[in-house]
Amino acid sequence: MELIDNLMMGFATAMTLNNLGYALLGCFLGTLIGVLPGLGPVATIAMLLPSIYALDATPALIMLAGIYYGAQYGGSTTAILINVPGESSSVVTAIDGYQMARKGRAGPALAAAGLGSFFAGCVGTVIIAAFAPPLTELAFQFGPAEYFSLMVLGLIGAVVLASGSLLKAIAMIVLGLLLGQINTDVISGTPRFSFDIPELTDGINFVVIAMGIFGFGEIIANLGQPAEHREVFTRDVKGLWPTKQDFHDAWPAVIRGTTLGSVLGVLPGGGALLASFAAYTLEKKVSKTPERFGKGAIQGVAGPESANNAGAQTSFIPMLTLGIPPNAVMALMVGAMTIKGIQPGPQVMTSNPQLFWGLIASMWIGNLMLVILNLPLIGIWIKLLTVPYRFLFPAIAVFCCIGTYTLNNNNFDVFMTAAFAVVGYVFYKLSCEPAPLLLGFILGPMMEEYLRRALLLSRGDWATFVSRPLSAGLLVAAALLVVIVTLPSIKNKREEAFQDAD
Repeated sequence: MELIDNLMMGFATAMTLNNLGYALLGCFLGTLIGVLPGLGPVATIAMLLPSIYALDATPALIMLAGIYYGAQYGGSTTAILINVPGESSSVVTAIDGYQMARKGRAGPALAAAGLGSFFAGCVGTVIIAAFAPPLTELAFQFGPAEYFSLMVLGLIGAVVLASGSLLKAIAMIVLGLLLGQINTDVISGTPRFSFDIPELTDGINFVVIAMGIFGFGEIIANLGQPAEHREVFTRDVKGLWPTKQDFHDAWPAVIRGTTLGSVLGVLPGGGALLASFAAYTLEKKVSKTPERFGKGAIQGVAGPESANNAGAQTSFIPMLTLGIPPNAVMALMVGAMTIKGIQPGPQVMTSNPQLFWGLIASMWIGNLMLVILNLPLIGIWIKLLTVPYRFLFPAIAVFCCIGTYTLNNNNFDVFMTAAFAVVGYVFYKLSCEPAPLLLGFILGPMMEEYLRRALLLSRGDWATFVSRPLSAGLLVAAALLVVIVTLPSIKNKREEAFQDAD
């Protein structure tokens, strides 16, 4: 009964004209950047962080959330039509979606992606509404030791579940932790690692790192990609509605993808990307005709698209209830909440119930908006693909520079962003996934604060981390993750899961 009352309050908040407008804007921008290759939700949210200073917290977070799950929808459009994933989690959608487009079945592929995403998004939102309150109650049992152990588990989880090399993921986490140490010591009040540069005494601005590495870094990387070999199937999108056989083949994949994505979204380092890879691997394993995959199997579109949307929705759970971001986008959301003066964690639900439940209710509304935006307006999104990169990216670069400058009205932030843009491009060339760096940067100072607080309370006794049951359990889970991932059979399975979708 309390849940229904809370949801009613949430819908009352989300249905105000102002919040509906920002939800629509977020969904529109999400679809737009999902459609445009090379601009993911991380880069876009990073670029838009300066703009939220002028907004209230609720519409700002509703808009940013809309961008995130909207990008999961839009990313499938380019993946299916031109074999270029607009969003990283749409990489596997391109495998069978593009083949369906080549056979003149782009319409059913787009419809399967859109309807599967809508179903998964709605289920993911129900899960948030049901599980967030009990998790929040549990979070109130957490002290400094438990929070420190939870963050250790989060960082190890981010390494284990990151795609690509484990060694590179560890290096990214460590680099993020080190960058997070550039600030003024909270207890002694002395600047650390600031190299006598006054602007660094407050630390590197979170927006600068995010915009440099993800925004500019991706722009530079994409400018290096040849665009002339792309084949756009604009004339083949006629009948959008799937056939009866398509529905029969796709709905079990949608259910499996939604279930898998809902679970993986909650895990540290999980979210939409891992969910889509895992769903494609699962569909291939359970199919009676695995040879059809890679040649236009609708399950290869419906499963991953459902999984990435469910994963995108449920990744809000640890961020909203514990204040722990499970992926790079949620790290940006934590940054946005901090900008608005809100401490992420269990107290959000009690101190800002309108924000908490309004955000959840807006996801239902946003998913409905996205079905309307994506399927009937598919022609408009196709036209956008014809915008030449040489016009698109300089405009984005100018927008980024203006946004960075307005943070503190200081040229230093612009120069720092340019430096991180070079770093982001180097990461791209070295095939280093930068998302763990952002998690390390966000969690590093928080970990240090909870570590020092726990040691102060225990009078310097390190045993406090293993003598408290919750803290000890989390550390054991972290140790088990390390042991499991080093086992040869698991290591091979992990590599195989990501290679299956290459």
